[in-house]
Amino acid sequence: MIRYFFHIAYNGANYRGWQRQSKVITIQEVFEDRLKQVFKSDIPCLGCGRTDAGVHAAQYFFHVDLKSEIKSDLIFILNKMLPKDISVLDITKMEGESHAQFDATERTYDYYTHSEKDPFLADLSSWYFLEKIDLNEIKKALSIIPNYSDFRAFCKTPDRHTSTICNVKSVKLFFNPKNNRFRFQFTSNKFLKSMIRIIVYKLLEIGKGELSVKEFENQLKSKETPKYNNLAYPQGLYLSKITYPFLDIEPKEEIFDILLNGTDNFWQEI
Repeated sequence: MIRYFFHIAYNGANYRGWQRQSKVITIQEVFEDRLKQVFKSDIPCLGCGRTDAGVHAAQYFFHVDLKSEIKSDLIFILNKMLPKDISVLDITKMEGESHAQFDATERTYDYYTHSEKDPFLADLSSWYFLEKIDLNEIKKALSIIPNYSDFRAFCKTPDRHTSTICNVKSVKLFFNPKNNRFRFQFTSNKFLKSMIRIIVYKLLEIGKGELSVKEFENQLKSKETPKYNNLAYPQGLYLSKITYPFLDIEPKEEIFDILLNGTDNFWQEI
């Protein structure tokens, strides 16, 4: 068998995330269906991780095992067969048994928000009322996150994870010149169920003065998951980069064109 890594991107608005589920459509199901049409047999697709319903991926990897080498036009064939909101970017032949999920060393997510209703961003960024947001307080809270490793308090289903320990390497906050759009960026070895959407919701609460930085840190310290955690909207969240020891492909920048507003210096880091 020959192992291949598929580098893909997708707009998740119309899907219930990556992983196949009964009675709903998912990205994994779409790919397994199309590959079966091409190869006339079942081809399991093992992804680099799950994404929630409505969440996007500017970069996502899955691997498949095939009996023979693929033809050079497979990317074109699949892209013609796939829905318009899913794209194959690269297919890489691997040596050995490299695993799309278990061998990933870093994952980066970006979360986009905007404070003015915009019909062109409706499915691509989350709209919040952020007129009087305190970015300095948000920055303080962000600086605390890498000091901790156990994120049980910020996980929707902690008991379903073998461990709630995450090595958060980097957290950043960016804003645009008009100060009406914001981007949160998180890089870690792994993330827990809904962890980023929970954190972003709390950060927005901090920015609006509804939660203090001290309360935020106390929640993190407690390692206690509340009965209900509010989640930021899914459409603002993007899996934007996956890194492997043997494969480090930059995401296609043009995927973010509408979010970057067509300018080189649109986002400024705080």
